[in-house]
This record gives sequence, C-alpha cells and structure tokens, in this order.
Amino acid sequence: MKKLIVLVMTIMMAAGLAAGCGGTKSPEKKEAAPAKVLRVGTEPTFAPFEFQKKDSKDFDGFDMDLIRAVGQKMNMKVEIQNMGFDALIPALNAGNIDVAVAGISITEDRKKAVDFTDAYYESGLIVVVNKNDTSIKGVNDLKDKKIAVQIGTTGAEKAAKVPGAKVTTFNTNAEVFLELKNKGVDAVIIDKPVAAYYLVQGGKDSAKMVGEVMEAESYGMAFKKGNKLAAEANKALAELKKDGTYAKLYKQWFGEEPKAK
Repeated sequence: MKKLIVLVMTIMMAAGLAAGCGGTKSPEKKEAAPAKVLRVGTEPTFAPFEFQKKDSKDFDGFDMDLIRAVGQKMNMKVEIQNMGFDALIPALNAGNIDVAVAGISITEDRKKAVDFTDAYYESGLIVVVNKNDTSIKGVNDLKDKKIAVQIGTTGAEKAAKVPGAKVTTFNTNAEVFLELKNKGVDAVIIDKPVAAYYLVQGGKDSAKMVGEVMEAESYGMAFKKGNKLAAEANKALAELKKDGTYAKLYKQWFGEEPKAK
C-alpha cells in the first residue's frame, strides 16, 4: 500500500513538473528576414566602370563598387546581371531588373524613358585612332572615314552625325578597339575614361587619343519610370558622397579626387 501511495505521488509530481514546463515555453529564435534584393543590370565591357577580369565571373570596376555601396546603404542585397547595353532600358521597363548601371549618359531622350539618379560621374567623348595615323587630329577630320562605335551609346549618336562617315557598330568596347587595332576602321568615338583605361592597359602600343573632349556628359543610375527605389538610391548616393566613400572609390579607380562642384 505504501509503495502504491509513493508511486501515485511520484506520478502526480511528475505531471505537475510537466505542466509547469509547458506553461513557460522558452522563446523561439526568430529567423532574420531575408535581405531585399536590388537587381542590377550592366554591360561589363566598359572598363574601368564595369568589367570582368580574365577567367573571372565577378563584376569589377567603379560602377560595380559604387552600386554595391549604394545597395548597402539601402539595406539591400545587390545581384548583378550581365546583358547587352542596348537591352538595359528594355529590361528596366519589363521589370526584369531594378536599376541599370553601366556608364549611362543622362540624355533628354533617355529621361523620357527612365528615371535617373543625380549624376555620379562627368565624362565626355574622344576620338581614338591608330598610333601612326597623322591625318586625323579630331572629329572634324572624320568626314568620309570609317568609324567604330558601341551600339546604343552617345558615341554612336555622335558618329552618325559625321558627314559621309561609314559607321560600324559593335556590341562591346573590346570589339570596337579590336577593329581599330586590326585597321578595319580609321577611328573610334568613345567615352574618354574608357579610352584612357584602354591605353593604360596596353592599348597605347597601337592607339592614341586625338582632339578635344566633346560633349561633356553626366552618368547616372537608371530606374524604371516611377520606381520609388530611384529616390532611395539617390539618397544613398548623397550619403556616400558626404561620408567620403564616394571620393575613396573615385580615387581608387581614376587616381584623383573627384572635382568639387
């Protein structure tokens, strides 16, 4: 009988303990919300703004470092997609990407199609010719000449206005410079920082820049019309300029401080 009483008491105590444990559940760990993704479209043959190093799938360059910094300020995970330059704005409008960052010049025509951030780089066009060419000293000497350009760029627009010129378009700047090197064309019209980077990377052995910088241009990050992310990115860009991050990246890629405005 005593054993039975002890057994019953033991069972009751165990049940009480179990009930007590059930009443004070340990707090469950909340999983961190997945970071929102900022889908970036670029055309990575525009060094030093965007490019891929040989045998690498990573995207490098001033634009790529800058958009990653912008994404960090926006608390968003940056995912970069490779596409043709002329496919960027259609991809934005189709909703396939959130932002296009590819050394895109802010023009009146493009502003009708997309929303831009404030300018983050001031550029301009330059003529590049073969090193031993002495007949071409600037854009005014390109009449009736063969010119290579990248499709969809302001360089292509400029070349189209040259009287009598035969303009050949290519998908990438690498192809443009190769055509010049192979003497398939007489000249290239391209953004000056891209030309300068090409020459520094070994192109000076076969090519040179001539003439004055034409039509100063401003680069901006492009968003679909009405996308609220444009304002957020613009705010992030302003913060990067204020905290010194922008100047640090600028000097890293161009060897000088950005010009004060």
